[in-house]
Amino acid sequence: MEFNTLEDLDIQNKTIIVRVDINSPIDIETGEILDDARIQKCSETLTELSEKNAKTVVIAHQGRPGGEDFTTLERHAEKMSKILDIEVDYIDDLFGPAARKRISNLKPGNILLLENARFYSEEILNRPAEEQAKTHLVKKLSPLADAFVNDAFAAAHRSQPSLVGFGITLPVAAGRLMEKEIKELEKAKEPNHPCIYILGGAKVDDSLSLINHVLEKKIADKVLTGGLVGQVLLASTSVDLGKPNMEIIKEKGYKKEIKRGEELLSEYGEKIMLPQDFRVEKSDKKAKNISMEDLPSDYPVYDIGDKTVKDYKKEIKKAKTIVANGPLGVFEKSAFAKGTNKILRAIANSNAFTTIGGGHLVAAAKDQDITEKISHVSTGGGACLNFLSGEKLPVIEMLKESAK
Repeated sequence: MEFNTLEDLDIQNKTIIVRVDINSPIDIETGEILDDARIQKCSETLTELSEKNAKTVVIAHQGRPGGEDFTTLERHAEKMSKILDIEVDYIDDLFGPAARKRISNLKPGNILLLENARFYSEEILNRPAEEQAKTHLVKKLSPLADAFVNDAFAAAHRSQPSLVGFGITLPVAAGRLMEKEIKELEKAKEPNHPCIYILGGAKVDDSLSLINHVLEKKIADKVLTGGLVGQVLLASTSVDLGKPNMEIIKEKGYKKEIKRGEELLSEYGEKIMLPQDFRVEKSDKKAKNISMEDLPSDYPVYDIGDKTVKDYKKEIKKAKTIVANGPLGVFEKSAFAKGTNKILRAIANSNAFTTIGGGHLVAAAKDQDITEKISHVSTGGGACLNFLSGEKLPVIEMLKESAK
């Protein structure tokens, strides 16, 4: 490996700072954590550190400033304690005197979760690791620690103090989740063929970059599209989706991506599959399947239609490698979960090496209880897209530099 793992660190009785990504969906009314998947995913690293008598200091974030889910990590500590079956302490401080005192008093095997890193303005800044090493967070906590472990793959595309700053000041290693994510996603970058990518969701700019990369490098043989990604590409073919759908594209700031879509389709049109029919939400809130001939639509397109599902399932059946990121419709509404769910079941039942990523698609797979049938379920959305696009992720670059 190009980076250090836990085997390369002296852990016994040492103070280890661990950055995890346990950013979770929160019930706005009650503050309850609705899905603890990310907490479960980092449990292997935290359990191993505790069992090896490390004094473990956990840094994490929840939400963004101004968001409804921007809250403390107290509930996360409670949930973490249950999952690990180890008492996880929590303090509502990150690098102040109270936090530093608690860190200094940790006993071997103890785990302490610090306050939401994004409560502090420094954490919002994306800058090079050398600059982040000069922040108060890194300067105050580094002297208390012997090493730093990064297990936050889902945030690996960020360059914030808690993610890259400690790489300059401490010995660094990847946690077990980070190690597994990189190893499994590398398989998708050197796939068995036929290889197909299935891209939906609303991250249109990232998805178009990924389409260009996997087709240019001949990683993928075909790309199947849905969600807002599919709609933008349809608009690139001069299809009139109708006013409600073009308004959504404008509101999301993706009108400029239509031109980019034209260039992609001009270069790789025969390898990019677009939806051929759709499910729309009528004024009575009911779903209706419509064909291309029924466009432009007076109603919002919320899912791929039955013919598209059938066409996509044929490609899935032939594939030896399948990578999917983002839902193919507004699956949160049960009437429009059909396309996403049918495609996910086809992926789960295939004999291919399968990878899915993106919080919404993973949530849909969990709803159907099929995650065990997927070869690799990534915790990353944007990080997964960027990694597969061949982009250099700041956290992974930091791990490599530290290993040198």
